[in-house]
Amino acid sequence: MITSAGTLRLPWALAAEPFDSPDALALLRAYYTELADRYFELHEQRRSTSEEIEKGLAAYPSDSLAPPDGLLLVARYDGTAAGCLGVRLLDARTAELKQMFVRPDHRGLGAAPRLLAAAERAASELGAERIRLDSRLDLVEAVALYRRHGYTEIAPYHDGPYVEIFFEKRIPRAAP
Repeated sequence: MITSAGTLRLPWALAAEPFDSPDALALLRAYYTELADRYFELHEQRRSTSEEIEKGLAAYPSDSLAPPDGLLLVARYDGTAAGCLGVRLLDARTAELKQMFVRPDHRGLGAAPRLLAAAERAASELGAERIRLDSRLDLVEAVALYRRHGYTEIAPYHDGPYVEIFFEKRIPRAAP
């Protein structure tokens, strides 16, 4: 976007935020609601209930996305919190991506690749040499995104109840 002064201004800004900040909580709730709705629509031809959302949020807390072993990146579009992606260490050399989400009205504007690149840098700075993630096959947009950005399918590294596919990507270690 070119300003009236002729300078280039990018509408996206990414920064780590506390997982329990108001904007982060709203994004994480929207993320979980979309995942639950898509799951229930596929398997039970219905949307999730508010009770199911509350139960799911309690069962999958985001407190591991806090320093020193994790963080939550929030993407803002012209100042509006529009997306998020968490990174946490599984071990000294392996990071995991969690809760990748971009609000529907901000999709297609470049947030996802920016979030992935920032998460890879953050994981490297945490000491990771590789990043793993899990997903569901019905999340076709996410699966395609990960493949497009160099994530390759691997054998399962945990046995989560809703997980159907696992990915990994090698990343360069940050310079000391």
